[in-house]
Amino acid sequence: MTTQMPPQPDRTEADILTPILDVERIEEDYYRGIATPDGRGRSFGGQVIAQALMAATRTVDPARANHSLHAYFLRPGKADEPVLYRVARDMDGRSFSNRRVVAVQNGKPILNLTASFQGASEGLAHEDAFPEDIPAPEDLENELQLAERYPGSVEPEVLEFLRLNRPIEVRPASPTPPFDRTPRRGVTYRWIRTRHGLCDDPIVHRAALAYTSDLGLIQAALTAHGRAWLDEGAKVASLDHALWIHGDFRMDDWLLYCIQSPWTGSSRGLALGQIYTRDRRLVASVAQEGMMRFPD
Repeated sequence: MTTQMPPQPDRTEADILTPILDVERIEEDYYRGIATPDGRGRSFGGQVIAQALMAATRTVDPARANHSLHAYFLRPGKADEPVLYRVARDMDGRSFSNRRVVAVQNGKPILNLTASFQGASEGLAHEDAFPEDIPAPEDLENELQLAERYPGSVEPEVLEFLRLNRPIEVRPASPTPPFDRTPRRGVTYRWIRTRHGLCDDPIVHRAALAYTSDLGLIQAALTAHGRAWLDEGAKVASLDHALWIHGDFRMDDWLLYCIQSPWTGSSRGLALGQIYTRDRRLVASVAQEGMMRFPD
């Protein structure tokens, strides 16, 4: 008798981000995040940050929202293995809570993260203005379309990667490396959103932003030199990452990510970012330093 195998789920159009963000409670203050679906090679840093943030959030009063996080990448993670998150409840004050998280794989820490949470509060307010003359996302191509429009700009395996079911869609306002090798200083702009709708829980949207904020940030430091992190022989890795969240938003609606690099040197590069909603609100600021090494 022949046993029929059950049909396998179609991952080509499935929402893979929500299960990535939903960490499993193992015991008090210990959580586990799943491996990257169909992942291989090094873990994506944004995924580890997002899962660490979600683990920290699970230990905080729901009335307090995450407003900042600071993370250091210690070792490369393995994308095809789950990650254990150990949370330390450092402080619960009258207005703020603070948590420390260590992400562990195979008994070794791969990331340290500190996150702060605050209850609703009023006070002085101002923000940088939304940049002018930015094309609407509907008028732009995504990264896969750019790769197909610039034949030979990326290796075949990179093109294959871009064709996978990636959880985030990115639409650059103007082509940057590897599609256009012109060295550029100043601010680059890209629209970002999840490829699938998310639930209404703001915790999920903040974790999704933490995930997405690591996408292409250090590339701004490379763009200043006309280089790309996928260049042959390049060794590019995030060293640390900071995110400040200023207000509520939806990650399944378009956000404008404004990125610039004020400095590179000593095989490192610094990148800064601001994230706006389509209704022109500044909802997040980002900073990251990365290692950038290229063969002589």
